[in-house]
Parts: sequence; C-alpha cells; structure tokens
Amino acid sequence: MSFKRFDQDDIAISAESIVAPLWSTDNIKLQTFFTSSAQASSNTGRFYNVVYDTDINLAANANTARPQMALAFGEKIGRGDAYYDSAVSGKSPTSSIYGQYRNLVFGDEEQGFIFGTVNSDYIYIINLDRSRYKEKLFPGTFELKLATSSGTLHLTDNSNDITSLSYTDSGRVYDIISGSAGTAYNADSGYRGHSQYRGAYGKFLPDVGVIILNAHALDDTVARGGILLGTQLTTGGLEKNINKIYNAIKLGSSFKLQSEETVSSNFVFVRVRNSEFNYSTNPSNLDSVGELTHEVMINTPQAYITTVGLYNDNNDLLGVAKLSRPLLKDFTSEALIRIKLDY
Repeated sequence: MSFKRFDQDDIAISAESIVAPLWSTDNIKLQTFFTSSAQASSNTGRFYNVVYDTDINLAANANTARPQMALAFGEKIGRGDAYYDSAVSGKSPTSSIYGQYRNLVFGDEEQGFIFGTVNSDYIYIINLDRSRYKEKLFPGTFELKLATSSGTLHLTDNSNDITSLSYTDSGRVYDIISGSAGTAYNADSGYRGHSQYRGAYGKFLPDVGVIILNAHALDDTVARGGILLGTQLTTGGLEKNINKIYNAIKLGSSFKLQSEETVSSNFVFVRVRNSEFNYSTNPSNLDSVGELTHEVMINTPQAYITTVGLYNDNNDLLGVAKLSRPLLKDFTSEALIRIKLDY
C-alpha cells in the first residue's frame, strides 16, 4: 500500500440539476386519481384528503397504492365546515387550514391571500407528497386541467412570462395563469375571461411543493374565467368542499408536473506518474530475509492497481474506489483515475 497527498487542483466540485417526472408512475402526466373512502369519512378528512395513483379502496391495492398529493380547503373565518365548538364561532378545520398556509407562505398571521387584484378569503390547496418532489418542483412543467359540467380550465405557472422572481417566506412564488408550459395562452398575462382574474388563479410555490388555488376565481362563471366549481360557505356547515376540487381534478384527468433536484458531486483526480506506484507492498514479494522473491521485480518492477482508498489527515479511511479491472503500472506508463462522489 502506497500513499500520496492530494493537491488542491486534484479535487473539483460540480452541481447538476436533475429533472424527473414527479409522479410515482414515472410519467410526466398523472391521469388517474383516487381517494380513500375511509380517510375521507374520518375526522382527518375534514382537514385534507390524500390522493393516490391507484384505487386504495380495493384490497388488492392496499399495500401498493402510493400517495401523490393531499387536497385541502381553507376559509379565513371558518365557513364551510362545522365549528370545533358550537359556542365558539369562526374556529373550524377550514380556518385552521387557512391560517396554516397563510403562515407558511407569508409568515404573518394577518396577511391574506391576494391573487392579482382579488383578495380571497377562501382557497384550495394542493400539497404535493414530499417523497414525490424531492428537493423542489420544476417551474414551467406545471399544467393542471380542471373540469366541471360547466366548463374546463387549463392552468400553468407564469415562469416563462416574467423577467424577475418574487419571493415569500416559503421561497419562490409564481402566479398561476390560464395557459400551458409556463406561458399564458395569449399576450395578456393569462387573461381569458374577466379582467379581475388576469394571472390570478393562484400561487405556485415550487420550493415547498404547494399549489394554492383562488377558489373565488374557480367559482365564477365560465364567461368570467371560472368553471362554476360551487364552493359552499355555509357558516358552521359541514360542506366537504375538498370533494369539489378533487372532482374537478379527476374529471380533468390531466396533471403534468416534474421535480427538480440539485445533485452535487466531488471529483477526485488520482494522478499516477511514471515513477510512482511501481512496486508492490504485498509481503509475499519478500523472502524470509527481506529480499525480493522474483527477479523481474528488480529489473522491471510492475504492479497492478485495483483499489484507491481516500484517507483524512488522521489516517482514517473515508472511502474506497474499486477499479473495474486491475490496471498494470510500471516505469513506462502513467495513469489518471477519476473518482466521483455524489451527495
């Protein structure tokens, strides 16, 4: 075994962006959507519904159905669901959800959601499963088709239509517009309908894997840019509005999105010069008095490189790189071995 200290130029760091399909089906587009009837009817169903890629209600899929996202509905003063305590108004699962995402996005308990010029007190939330999007969502790949019996709406983010980024406490934020592949359908910033919904269908938050939809816009008429989603805001009523956005997504049957992950790599270059590593340190090369057993190792020494070990200054072995085949080394040859460490 022989040792050699690395120079500063022998180590290089590289970062590469990896884009991949978001869904567990390994497809860019998700077309089938299922919820658990047991979860939807439980107490947690008042807060959110998990959406799967296959029918979780079938016994055969119980162990194979994988969650893709969770849907939720939030309302500022608790409308759309029964209050926790009938004697205390304004406190229900919908107000908790609204407050949760208001804090996530703005870090402010007083800030409301403003979509374009519309101040909306009620929102729909699509929270992508954490294991699906890994590090972040990839702007420009978001395409969601929502459909009701009244009409359809194709939504995307405005990442290709802007020249400067906006940030909140949750990182980058893009407006959701009517269009595809990060671009509005026309030159009017996504306007297709009433002017109040110009680029105001929601917020796309790629760094936290959250999509917030403007429920007010979705409830409007088709002529004004909505789809008549029909959100119910009865005070203290158990309305199950989550089902409305779920049904719109399921009927649209097209949700495109990709994830983005930055993979950092360390490249270590092991430079073996002609005068180095030509002798084997294997004890079998020496006889009982310390002489070389084989004469060839005296006149024409050679060795086979099979493994490179990476050590720190305390002589602790940190990593091992194995060559695909032994590399013959003598005084007439040099070698360059590149080691890649991904993390």
